[in-house]
Amino acid sequence: MSDKVLDKWEEALQEALALLQDCQKSHDLTSCFDCDKLLECEIRNNYVKAVYESMNKGETGGFEF
Repeated sequence: MSDKVLDKWEEALQEALALLQDCQKSHDLTSCFDCDKLLECEIRNNYVKAVYESMNKGETGGFEF
């Protein structure tokens, strides 16, 4: 187990991922690509946004890997 402290963007990403996985599980899916609501799904859109924000730490523009 890691003792790493999560910043606010990483915490938001973990929360968004949990919601996404719960949604997939409730619909018996392993991927959002199999869902009819793929492009209009607020849960997935929030997850994608959280991924981007966790990568750029809230800064506009690019991000570093």
